[in-house]
Formats: sequence, structure tokens, C-alpha cells
Amino acid sequence: MRRRAVLFASVALANLHALAQGIVAPGARIALPRDFGAHPNFRTEWWYVTGWLDAPGVPEPFGFQLTFFRSRTDVPQGHPSAFAATQLVFAHAALTDPVAGRLRHDQRIARAGFGIAQASEGDTDVRLRGWTLKREGPVGSHRYVARLDASAQGFAFDFQLAATQPVLLQGDAGYSRKGPDAEQASYYLSEPQLAVSGTLTLDGKAHRVNGRAWLDHEWSESLLHPEAVGWDWVGMNLDDGGALTAFRLRRKDGGALWAGGSLRTTDGGLRVFGADEIRFTPLRVWVSPATQARYPVQWRIDTPSGSFEVRARLDAQELDSRASTGTVYWEGLSDLFDAQGRRIGRGYLELTGYASPLRLG
Repeated sequence: MRRRAVLFASVALANLHALAQGIVAPGARIALPRDFGAHPNFRTEWWYVTGWLDAPGVPEPFGFQLTFFRSRTDVPQGHPSAFAATQLVFAHAALTDPVAGRLRHDQRIARAGFGIAQASEGDTDVRLRGWTLKREGPVGSHRYVARLDASAQGFAFDFQLAATQPVLLQGDAGYSRKGPDAEQASYYLSEPQLAVSGTLTLDGKAHRVNGRAWLDHEWSESLLHPEAVGWDWVGMNLDDGGALTAFRLRRKDGGALWAGGSLRTTDGGLRVFGADEIRFTPLRVWVSPATQARYPVQWRIDTPSGSFEVRARLDAQELDSRASTGTVYWEGLSDLFDAQGRRIGRGYLELTGYASPLRLG
């Protein structure tokens, strides 16, 4: 018993040291609610919410995205000046509008502090000039409140996203490899099947909406291998209550440098996919008229748990975020089909590094 207690204490101290130094290491324990909050010792972090919304009188679902990014700069964290930009906060918001058949999106950036931008450490509480995401309630029966004030693109929202399932720790209990070298990794937790309710305001008209969402929270120090130019990722809420994650890091020639993901079944069973167990095959390409980037908007994804097809609901879902994070990427509402062609889920597809190589931190 004493030996076990000493071992546990040693592991706990090692975890604290890794967190303090900004090191992603296997075996570290995700501690909730603390790890819902920010990790300023790590260079890159994001809270990424995507989902779909049904509204009365609207025949097709809306898609929505709200993402907050926190970035540690090279300014020393103990800098004495309150004006020193030691941490930056970025935010992206997007709405897939099925009536207009187009994507609306907006972006913001500010240094942390002065009541303008923050990413709290104790729990999820991120905000940037009228855009907020905050977690409330005990772990397991909590909810998120997501608010977006009037956007330059004519949309705003006030949503509650209620947890319906336990937090999903991706990879090895939250340690998620992103490349062939050990330092290419992140801490990664997901919350699929969030029940969404609230108000979407579009061009001044308020719509009561309901739907489903997916939240990813990820933090890292060195995420991308030097050969990686971007990634392809899907997060799909299945109609039966399950959840499918699949991703690959991509080389310049289009080949996979690394891959991973998981399938959680409706009874809570979890199958984590190894790097050599997933294959992404593009089936159809859309060419952006704005950037000439060629995005595969339809995929076959082969996994140990079956083969799936992902189809974008709208081709033109490219986001130009060069005014904040400096990147152009494709991200949009998509449907998931099984090998027999039956629709079995819905969620988001994200494609980065097609307009230009992706660089983080």
C-alpha cells in the first residue's frame, strides 16, 4: 500500500512538472473541472464548438461554429508590464446558412487582459469583445453557455449546450499523438452529443433553435511535425448516440504522415484507432474561386470499426482567417453515411493546409 502511495505521489509530481513546463507526456491525468480551463504554459490551445440547428419553418439545418484560441507568445510570461502581450486570444465564428446557400463568418483578436479578452485557468470561461463560452454546473451534468453578439456578417446567437454523455478523452486517456515523434502530441478531450437550445439571430430576425453540437478542447506545445502541411478531421455525432472522430496529418504530397481517432458506441464502448488503422480517400474536390485551393469535400474513411462516407452539405464553406490566425481553411457542416449509403450521423469536416501550409505557434 505504501509503495502504491509513493508511486501515485511520484506520478502526480511528474504531471505537475510537465504542466508547469508545457510538456505533453503520456500518462498524465486529465483532472476535471481544472482541465476544462486554460493552460497558459502551453503554446497553443483551443475550445472548438461545432453543430447543427433546426429552426421552425427552415427546411434545412443551419451549421454553426465558435472557436476560441489562446496562444502564448515569445514575450516572457513574467514581464512586468501589464501591456506586454504574453497571451493572445483569437476567435472565429461561422454560420452555414441553408436558405441563402452560403457561409457567413467573422473573426476577432486581442491580447489577454484589460477586460477585453480572457481565458480563465480554473474552468472554461473564455471571452473576447462580446463573444463568450462558459461552462456551468457539476462535471457530468454541466452545460456551456455560448454567446455571440452582433456580428459584422449579420448573425448572433445565445445558446445553451447541455452535456448528455461523459467527457471523451481522446487517444491514450487524453494524450493524443499527432506525429511520429513523441513531442508531436496534444492533450485532447471531446464532448460529443451536446444538446443545443437557444436563439439564433439572422439579419435581425430571431429564430428559436434546437440541435446537437460537438466540443473539442485541445492544448499542446509542439503539435505539427515539420513535414506536415495540414490536417483532415471529422467529428460526427451519430444518430444512435455514438460519436466518431477521425483525423490525419498530411504531407505536402497528400500522403498521411499520422492518423488517429476513435469510435464511442451508444453503450459507452470506446475503440481508439491506431495511426496505421485509418485511411482517408478523397472522392470529390471543390475548387475555391477565392483562393484556388482544392478541397476534398467528400471522403471515404476506412477504420477498424467500418467504412464511412463524409459528404459536405455545402461546398463553399471556406474561411479566410488571415486577419486573426493567419490561415485559410475549409470547415463545414457535413453528413455521415455507412457503407450501405444510409445516413447515420451529422457533424463537421475540417480541412487545413490546402490554401497554404498550416503553421501553429
